[in-house]
This record gives sequence, structure tokens and C-alpha cells, in this order.
Amino acid sequence: MSQKQLMQDSIDHHYYPVEEGVLINSLDIRLQEIIKRQHPDITEGAFISHKNLTYYRLLFLEEIIDKANRKNDYVREAVYDATKHQGYTALDVQDQLDRKITFGQRIADDVARFGGSWTFIITFICFMGVWMALNVMQPFGIAFDKYPFILLNLALSTLAAIQAPLIMMSQNRASDYDRLQAKNDYNVNKVSEEGIRLLHTKLDHLVQQDQSDLLEIQKLQTEMLASLTKQLVSMQEEQARLVGQIEKMRGSEENV
Repeated sequence: MSQKQLMQDSIDHHYYPVEEGVLINSLDIRLQEIIKRQHPDITEGAFISHKNLTYYRLLFLEEIIDKANRKNDYVREAVYDATKHQGYTALDVQDQLDRKITFGQRIADDVARFGGSWTFIITFICFMGVWMALNVMQPFGIAFDKYPFILLNLALSTLAAIQAPLIMMSQNRASDYDRLQAKNDYNVNKVSEEGIRLLHTKLDHLVQQDQSDLLEIQKLQTEMLASLTKQLVSMQEEQARLVGQIEKMRGSEENV
């Protein structure tokens, strides 16, 4: 049987079959750097066995994991630095205004609320109808405001003159509420936007960095499995060769 070609391992200087190793220049650049870091005298065309290469592949795997952990720590610290100064919390604007409301503002709100309801309209129409009916029909022989109802016009003018500023006061409070609500919405939207931006940063890091590292680890694992498969096949071939030699020797002994 033909003798297998042997090559000297540049790490332990033992001889191994060619199938049980690779040339260093065929490896990943970063893996080559790890080997040359510990053995600076190794040339690019040197041979290394799979047995010794496994150790450096594990070192390479540890460096990838350590690098990924440092990246994750950096992103985590960056997110923390960006969020630790965001102490704003959403406010209940209505509750904030209600705590500061004065007695006059409360009256203005009640007047505006009642003056803009159907209850006020129907009640006021009924009141004017009764007023005019009493002064026209005079069921008790008394007319305290004869036609053209000057006293009623004066009462209506007075009511309008008093009601208008009260309604304006209530509208001013509504404007203050809208302004504070808009400011609160702006701050909430600003915090939400910053949170979404940081979330995109994390996702980009996950897709671009972690996924790349994961693929590199899978590639390294595949190479290690392939080298183990080659070693297993080589051992099986060696075992078959030895079995064949033993059977040949037994046959020779039987013929003798």
C-alpha cells in the first residue's frame, strides 16, 4: 500500500498526514493573526494539524464573543446615558389646572357651562314667554313692563353684558388648558421619539453586528465539524487498512 504523504506541524513539529491539517494561509485572516501572535516565526505556507488548530479556533471564538459583549456593553451604556437625563413624565393637565382654580374661575366655568346648554335656552324662552304674557294679558290687573317691554330689554342687555365676560374668562381657561396640553403632548412625543430612535439603534446593532458575529461563529463551528469529519474518515481508512493487513497475515499463516 502506498505510504501517506506526511507534513510537519509548525506548532508541535510532529508529522501528520496531509488530510489531517491545512495550510495556514488558507485560514481566516483573523485566525492567522491569532496563530502568528503566539508563533511570530510561522510562515504563511506553514502546515498546521486540525488537532492544534482546534485550540486556536477556540481562542478565535472567545475573541468574537468578547468583542460582541463589549459592543453590547457600549450600546447599553450609550442608551443609559441618553435616557438618564429624561426625567419628564406625562402630566394630567386637567388635574394641574383644577388645583389652581379660583372661586371666580369656577363661577365663570359654571356660567359658561350652563349658558351653553339646552336647559338654559329652554328655561330662558319660557321665562320671556311668561314675562310677555303677564304684561300683555294682565291676568292680575297689573302690567309692570308694558309693550315694548323696556324692562325686559334692559334685563336681557344686563344679562348679556355680565354673561359675555364670564364666558370669555372660561374660554381663556380653556385656552390655557389647550396650551398646556399641547406642551405636554410635545414633551411626551419628544420622549417617545427619543425612545424609538434608541430602539432603532439597538435593532441596527442587533442586525448589523450581532448577526454578523453569529454568522462568523457558525462558520467557525462548521469548519471545526468539517475538520473532525476529515479526522474521522482518516481514522476509518486507517482502521480498514489495518484490518486488511491483519486478514492478509492470517491468510498467509493458514497457507503455511
